[in-house]
Amino acid sequence: MKHLVAVYGTLKQGYSNHHLLDKACYIGPDTLASLTLYNLGPYPGALPKPSDGVRVEVYAVNDSLLAMLDKLEGYDPEAEKKSLYLRKRIQTCHGLAWIYLYNRQVQSRQRIGDGNW
Repeated sequence: MKHLVAVYGTLKQGYSNHHLLDKACYIGPDTLASLTLYNLGPYPGALPKPSDGVRVEVYAVNDSLLAMLDKLEGYDPEAEKKSLYLRKRIQTCHGLAWIYLYNRQVQSRQRIGDGNW
């Protein structure tokens, strides 16, 4: 496992896409005050804006699992402007981790104040 990934939505334990992380190694939780979470309906989106904190789970994943997560999140490194999410590095209490940041406008979306979707 070479990459740390911080997840905040459907990939978290108990949610619909968590099964994709079955072969990942759970590292632990964190709360990231450098992000703000928005309700996008069937899933959330985070933006790099200060808040009271977004609750994440951090996992260690290999290259192939990271590529699968890129596909799930609609991230294309060759066409970032068209990507639904961007994969960026963020500091967590477990070290630097990849996180998927929403790549669209959120004016009409509800902010999730407690940071837990």
